[in-house]
Amino acid sequence: MNSLWSDVDAAAYVEKYATHAVPPALALRTYSARLLGANPKLVLHGGGNTSVKLTMSDVLGQPVRVLCVKGSGWDLASIEPAGHPAVRMDSLHQLRQLDRLSDEDMVNALRTNLLDSSAPTPSVEALLHAYVDATYIDHTHAVAALVIADQPNSEALCREIYGDELIWIPYVMPGFALAQVVARAFEARPKAKGLLLAKHGLFSFGDSARQSYERMIDFVTRAEVFIAARKASRASVSAASRTVMPEQVVSLAEVAPYLRAALADIAPANGPQHWLLDLRADALALDFANGLGQTEVAQRGVATPDHVIRMKNRPLVLQAPLAGQLDNWVRDTQARLATYVSDYHAYFEQHNTRVGGSKTELDPLPRVIVIPQLGLVALGKTAAEAAVNADVMASWMEVVTEAQACGRYEPVSPADAFDLEYWSLEQAKLGKATAKPLQGRVVVVTGAGSGIGAATARAFAAQGAEVALLDVDATAAQAVAKHIGRWALALHCDVTDADSVRLAFAAVVQRFGGVDILVSNAGVALGGGMLDLPVERLRQSFEVNFFAHQLVAQTAVGILQKQRLGGVLLFNVSKQAVNPGPDFGAYGTSKAALLALVRQYALEHGKDGIRVNAVNADRIRTGLLNDQTITARAKARGLSEADYMGGNLLGQEVTAQDVADAFVLSAQLKKSTGNVITVDGGNVAAMLR
Repeated sequence: MNSLWSDVDAAAYVEKYATHAVPPALALRTYSARLLGANPKLVLHGGGNTSVKLTMSDVLGQPVRVLCVKGSGWDLASIEPAGHPAVRMDSLHQLRQLDRLSDEDMVNALRTNLLDSSAPTPSVEALLHAYVDATYIDHTHAVAALVIADQPNSEALCREIYGDELIWIPYVMPGFALAQVVARAFEARPKAKGLLLAKHGLFSFGDSARQSYERMIDFVTRAEVFIAARKASRASVSAASRTVMPEQVVSLAEVAPYLRAALADIAPANGPQHWLLDLRADALALDFANGLGQTEVAQRGVATPDHVIRMKNRPLVLQAPLAGQLDNWVRDTQARLATYVSDYHAYFEQHNTRVGGSKTELDPLPRVIVIPQLGLVALGKTAAEAAVNADVMASWMEVVTEAQACGRYEPVSPADAFDLEYWSLEQAKLGKATAKPLQGRVVVVTGAGSGIGAATARAFAAQGAEVALLDVDATAAQAVAKHIGRWALALHCDVTDADSVRLAFAAVVQRFGGVDILVSNAGVALGGGMLDLPVERLRQSFEVNFFAHQLVAQTAVGILQKQRLGGVLLFNVSKQAVNPGPDFGAYGTSKAALLALVRQYALEHGKDGIRVNAVNADRIRTGLLNDQTITARAKARGLSEADYMGGNLLGQEVTAQDVADAFVLSAQLKKSTGNVITVDGGNVAAMLR
């Protein structure tokens, strides 16, 4: 591990924040905190905390000694000076005279003593930072440090690696009690440069931001060197797992829909039914899944209690899914999941009784799944949450592997894990944001690179859905996906080619775990009178405007049936299906056939809980109706372009966004199927029934 400190960058931070009246010490705290947060081997997703002690002025202009410590909701990788709220030091030190302090009273004391009452709530470990007499303090859950901290002889190893530089602290739950233990230990050894908290993490102290940061880097590096020297062989794959050849195993894309179904079947009625999956199948993950992940070692618990809210206290272990034996795999998965949930209920009852029965059980579903020959899978309510959980899972896997290779992995007890999992201050880290209407749904949009498809993908994403954008123009789809955000998936797909469609949907399921909504939008507008229409042109129109819709619908329904979560098929039909225009027969007839297809799917798959609806739009500016075409059609009718585009009962132009909104609305009409929403501003001839 190398120091990334740069005097040039540090000076730039001081200069940048000076314009906002930020003291140099806090600007440097921001800089070094970001250095820590940028390294996943040190800190993951809101983990760790940092602080600096300095003097600020209160509202009266009087100097006040304060602790600026990381606040709740901030991530070290992107923290700003406001992410280190200032707390009055003298008031925090007065709390030391207490024998005990409840969590609620501790948080109240921290908030009461904020210099700015609107600032975020300081870290639950703020008192620990306050009671150590060091200007800068850094705290991480570094992988290498946890390998040492999770050994049964971690105290002896701490002395062997660090001598007197670090103080070893036995495991104590974070909060007031830990702060008091650390305070007494530091008073006994005031020259210490940091702490190793057993089964928890690593602290470094310094007189400057650079010194504290580089001590952290040094401490982690020394742990890495020690581990490398101690490690046993990595050949941990069991003989049983070796008997399963990779070519016999089916992909996650083939089994994920069944896994989503099993999770929904056993999920609490008042909790999420749609879960997103994130697969990690790198060499280390596969090695772990085929070896240690199947043993009791992986069942011992999380590497640091902070991670229990991300991955529960242990993973669910499944069998390898073998080709030709999926029915057996599904039944076995259901049984193992039921056992996991039953064990979680027992775990909750046991420890809730221990603490007086005051807790309310959280959902019992696993967040980490070990699948031999496939890798490790993390669950989340959103793709972002699944990815965060997967990152924590990967870090845990590495700690378990390294700790067992150079000794024995021995994390916190189930009781300690429970206390953290059900600690209100820890649960607060997950936030209480209201779920958006389509959270957990995976939406596939064809023809998503422009026009209606692009607008529809954006509209679904705004409602909390995960979106996959399919288009024959992959570059266009990628541009739209980039605008939506990092979790949007852009894929090349020729909807008239069965292999292309199959591969695209497999990629969607591999990425998210399944499909919930299909917006079959891709189309082509081909004109010509029927008498002179070449049969090849008519076939081309039907290939894109009918058979391609059938192809993507067949593929989507195959996935939806496996998931048993219902689902939605939405089709972009067009008013031409019911109100054809002259010399536009290739388009109108194929769209009329598509409308019949919509009704047929609605008829046949209502029993599967699949709703099938359509949108009939007219005169939308897209690649099909471009500026040149609009000019020609307006001229042919003796109208201005504005009058042509607004030629409806409302006298208003209809946009791609209007159509997108109709698709989103239709997806949420839980009791409507076989329905057509007309989006044309009002056209009497196109009105249904």
